[in-house]
Amino acid sequence: MGLIRIEQMEFYSFHGCFEEERIVGNRFIVDLDMETDMNRACETDHIDDALNYQTAYDLIKEEMKTKSYLLEHIACRILDTLFRNFQQLEKASVKVSKMNPPMGGKIKSVSVEVTRTRDTDNL
Repeated sequence: MGLIRIEQMEFYSFHGCFEEERIVGNRFIVDLDMETDMNRACETDHIDDALNYQTAYDLIKEEMKTKSYLLEHIACRILDTLFRNFQQLEKASVKVSKMNPPMGGKIKSVSVEVTRTRDTDNL
């Protein structure tokens, strides 16, 4: 088993509970951990035997384009997409952070992190 980590993916997106957030937008940071069996990729040195993290980034980039009210919803949509597209994915954690959230004070970010393990009965 191995871990692929993609850190600090930055997106400008239009998520939030306030209408202004969905119009003006904000910066979001996404961090992703993916656990998968890397034995075959280690042996062959071939991209077809690996969980392609460029594809993972592209899938996340597309999900960040779909407006949501809640960070929880974004994180779960990302996990749904990753598990649907990568059969070799065993476990994944995604952290979605909204930078400078409009909460009435100086706040660097607010984050939600969701972890999921593959359940072959449900995926």
